[in-house]
Amino acid sequence: MPVEKKLSYYINESKKLNDSDFEKQIRIAVLGSFTLNGLAETIKVKCAELNVFSHTFSGGYNQYNEEILDPKSKLYSFSPEICFLVLDTKDILENLFYSPYSISDDERKKFIENKTIELANLIKFFVDKSQSKLIVTNFVPPTYSPYGIFESKTNYGLQEMIYDLNHKLLQEFKNNPLVYVFDFNGFVTTLGQNNIFDYRQYYFGDVRVSLEKIPYLANAFMSYVKPILGLSRKCIVLDLDNILWGGIIGEDGLNGIKLGHNDPIGKSFIEFQKYLLALHERGIILAVNSKNNFDDAIKVIKEHPNMILHEEHFACLKINWNDKVTNLREIAQEVNIGLDSMVFFDDDRMNRDFVRSTLPEVLTVEMPEDPSLYVPTLIGLNDFNVTKITEEDKQRGKMYLDQRRRTEFQKTTTDFKEYLKQLGIKVIIKNANEFTIPRISQLTLKTNQFNLTTKRYQEEDIRKFVEDQNKIVECAQIQDKFGDNGITSVYIINKENEQEWFIDTFLLSCRVIGRGVEEALLSQIIKKAKKEGVKKVKAQYIKTKKNKPAENFLSDFGFVRDSDTWIFETEKPVKKLEHMEIS
Repeated sequence: MPVEKKLSYYINESKKLNDSDFEKQIRIAVLGSFTLNGLAETIKVKCAELNVFSHTFSGGYNQYNEEILDPKSKLYSFSPEICFLVLDTKDILENLFYSPYSISDDERKKFIENKTIELANLIKFFVDKSQSKLIVTNFVPPTYSPYGIFESKTNYGLQEMIYDLNHKLLQEFKNNPLVYVFDFNGFVTTLGQNNIFDYRQYYFGDVRVSLEKIPYLANAFMSYVKPILGLSRKCIVLDLDNILWGGIIGEDGLNGIKLGHNDPIGKSFIEFQKYLLALHERGIILAVNSKNNFDDAIKVIKEHPNMILHEEHFACLKINWNDKVTNLREIAQEVNIGLDSMVFFDDDRMNRDFVRSTLPEVLTVEMPEDPSLYVPTLIGLNDFNVTKITEEDKQRGKMYLDQRRRTEFQKTTTDFKEYLKQLGIKVIIKNANEFTIPRISQLTLKTNQFNLTTKRYQEEDIRKFVEDQNKIVECAQIQDKFGDNGITSVYIINKENEQEWFIDTFLLSCRVIGRGVEEALLSQIIKKAKKEGVKKVKAQYIKTKKNKPAENFLSDFGFVRDSDTWIFETEKPVKKLEHMEIS
């Protein structure tokens, strides 16, 4: 976990922020059953560091019940998009915290059942009224028990009550896209209860997370803010020497580098690779950016018996003598992602400083000198979170390996049309349903380059659209002879009237841009409109810093501009793409 600045810094910096200085904005509320001074201000500053202005609301001291149950409260007039509800074990257990055995074990079970229902109803009431995302903390099992060591022999004892409550809370909201349970117990365990709880501050002002640790809690909460805003990162770029193994391969040779189970330093690198592989398996892209002789470095990757990561795990391998900035730019271009999707690991301070100053969009991690600290450094990053891990995420590593093969195959022909024809592209159009809605939402939140309007929609938004008879929500799965790209395209259409449709959202993942898929999908939309008697299909291109690849798409297709709207008369012919199959 990275070392945080003092709370006073965040409080002072929050006063300097002005919403007019930021393009992106969000509304975040903080409610709690105890004093949480400075938490909202720290979140505000951390959002500003991401170029997002956060309007914040701090609930009154232990007033969360009243604020949630009163539809006319300031909480609802604030209209949050994200709400954090921070609760404490003492408050939920009331007098039973100190005297749990004053009632029978059956009564204790009934008490927990009632508390679960009470808390669940409160949460459901809030999300129904506000449509805000709610992140509620779970409860820290007390280390104290009046029964001492006999606690573990007691039927449904104090600690078991809290474990049961946490389990019930997690199960209650596991499938609710608006509610997340934050592992507050895990947070306290990581930092240590004696560091989190200060009796002096508790007696002084009912402070149960010490003021020194409030910035750490805010940082943990940013794990939810980043993916909800679509600001998660998806690519880790790695140096090789002293990052994936100890030593310098060009000097130490295959047998001289440190990468083994019998050496503490070598074990550090093996463990680091295991964590990287775990991230890769859930959808994080891995790439290499190393100053090295290619043959020397690739030999380690291919042949060293203790390598965990192999060639097939990397979407791109830049092993050459170019500078790190040049390589990062080429990786972004070849993998077709933005620089702001990248996290860079390099042991050389000069390289890190060069990348930070030249490519500030890339998150360059300050690496410790001791490789045994690499794993906690990686775990401490909260930039890879997503609100839902889809099947496409799990298959992303293979998809990017397939993309590497496509690129290599393309180099074998100078005729691009012939290359597309030989790919054997299949476009499978699907309706939005329970299986595809999470992926559709994810694409609207993450896709920047080929995205006509960059409108962001949460899962609950997409569900509402699907229920609306005047909207069409569809997505497309793209396949070819090298593999399955998964669901990589989305469009949302508003049926404005019997004569006109308006394309609200039209986007493609960077993985499939430039193969004609975009033209094929737009052709399908227009054919469908024509079949239903629609005369005009309208669209907009809303320019952003990142969606330039979509800038000329509408005009090139044949749309005619009218003020800020583009119009296509359905009587006009549409492009035919013979190199792909659409179903």
